[in-house]
Amino acid sequence: MQLQHHSSCLEIATMEVHRVVPPRHKSTIEKLKTRLKETFFPDDPLRQFKGQPLGKKWILAAQYIFPILEWGPNYSFKLFKSDIISGLTIASLAIPQGISYAKLANLPPIVGLYSSFVPPLVYTVLGSSRDLAVGPVSIASLIMGSMLRQEVSPTQNPVLFLQLAFTATFFGGLVQASLGLLRLGFIIDFLSKATLIGFMAGAAIIVSLQQLKSLLGITHFTNQMGLIPVMSSVFHNTKEWSWQTILMGFCFLVFLLLTRHVGTKRPKLFWVSAGAPLVSVILSTLLVFAFKAQHHGISVIGKLQEGLNPPSWNMLKFHGSHLGLVMKTGLITGIISLTEGIAVGRTFAALKNYQVDGNKEMIAIGVMNIVGSSTSCYITTGAFSRSAVNHNAGAKTAVSNVVMSVTVMVTLLFLMPLFQYTPNVVLGAIIVTAVVGLIDVPAAHQIWKIDKFDFLVMLCAFLGVIFISVQEGLAIAVGISIFKILLQITRPKTVMLGNMPGSDIYRDLHHYNEAMRIPGFLILSIEAPINFANTTYLNERILRWIEEYEAEENLNKQSSLRFVILEMSGMCIFFITSPASYRH
Repeated sequence: MQLQHHSSCLEIATMEVHRVVPPRHKSTIEKLKTRLKETFFPDDPLRQFKGQPLGKKWILAAQYIFPILEWGPNYSFKLFKSDIISGLTIASLAIPQGISYAKLANLPPIVGLYSSFVPPLVYTVLGSSRDLAVGPVSIASLIMGSMLRQEVSPTQNPVLFLQLAFTATFFGGLVQASLGLLRLGFIIDFLSKATLIGFMAGAAIIVSLQQLKSLLGITHFTNQMGLIPVMSSVFHNTKEWSWQTILMGFCFLVFLLLTRHVGTKRPKLFWVSAGAPLVSVILSTLLVFAFKAQHHGISVIGKLQEGLNPPSWNMLKFHGSHLGLVMKTGLITGIISLTEGIAVGRTFAALKNYQVDGNKEMIAIGVMNIVGSSTSCYITTGAFSRSAVNHNAGAKTAVSNVVMSVTVMVTLLFLMPLFQYTPNVVLGAIIVTAVVGLIDVPAAHQIWKIDKFDFLVMLCAFLGVIFISVQEGLAIAVGISIFKILLQITRPKTVMLGNMPGSDIYRDLHHYNEAMRIPGFLILSIEAPINFANTTYLNERILRWIEEYEAEENLNKQSSLRFVILEMSGMCIFFITSPASYRH
């Protein structure tokens, strides 16, 4: 074994050295052009235009801007049969969810249906995902409702609240489209997986707690979002609890959770969980109408306006004292909904082995919300629950969104009177069932096993959302994530490597028990690029490695340290020096 180690030492000491040649000289303009291209255009979207005739270039440009022109000419009746089934299926889910999420945002229920009609049509033309089902989502609805309610009461001034919601949607869409046009999508990557898991779980609990108002029949409920104020409000108003409401809410909540469990465990039975919300709305409406339950403590939606989306561009407010609020609300809801939509689109694209262009998706979702703000819609994106149903139902293209929109259109034109007796408690149960899936305990456990610091980030997001507020909790988590990135840059990990017996492979001594040191050699791996922010730290850390190595060798009376090898594969550098040379 000792002979083998000396043989390895001899190979390293006599290894062939290749001179590093400086790169070809580039002008400052060339360097800047290359850097900007690699930063903002890593996918090089213009490469498909090279060598093409002018007519072909115009066709490619049109297909790039409007993806429907790429797959539309090849659309067939066979594909339509699959899309119509999936479209009708997600419509059965979108209608009750749209009404429920609008109430979560403190908006009229009809706005939720408006938001399930126009935005999906826009996305079908501009979007690149085949599986994304567009509509309102719970988290963005909660954030918009809670932020706008800080300055304007939705009950005392409903018209102004609606104007601010549409204006915030416009700014949210503007932020989303701008990120896509300016190729700044990497900004949303600061919302790491750990941050999103903690944030979504905390927001899901807050959303569920807010539904206690509907599930218990409480009339006077707190406007605050934190755990303590909500629970305090619940137990301070026990006299308002309605046993009829509690009984109906419990029955339908159990029914919805059971159907969701069936759909999760058996994907082929997706239609069970997809149709359960609509079945719940129909059954509960019939029960209320038959027993006149609205006169016995069960609150109902009331009469809803019939007809398609009225124009709302005249309701957008770009001046006044609330401008800062709507811009802030639009920024936060825009980023959150964009992150969710792109994550969902990429998830299902990976399952079906096709590509989703992130920048196209940002532009599509942004334009969708800009158009939506002018057609009485509030912030929308690709929802995971609807997209999962869409995928399981066999959707082939984005035409399933068109089918859903047509179904919602028919509902808006002819079926709105049927929802007059729909109880609010069932809408609350639908929301709770939808957000339960956002609490991902297995993923949290996996993060705990892999990276304790990431788990801390996740925990901060979770606790911040629950005990402070949704937006502050998110800000804390993002701040800690950025701090972690800075910490990794300024304090890169260094490990000592040893030789794997019988090979020329070197591995971390702490991870591989069979890895063995080579006498006289200190082999260190720096697992990050070197820059001005970490040179001082690395110099001090390597000197400490040398001192510790020499002290250990003197204690064990082994041969003295002869070479220090720095392995920096991330920078394509293999540096060998003596300890004395390194100190100097």
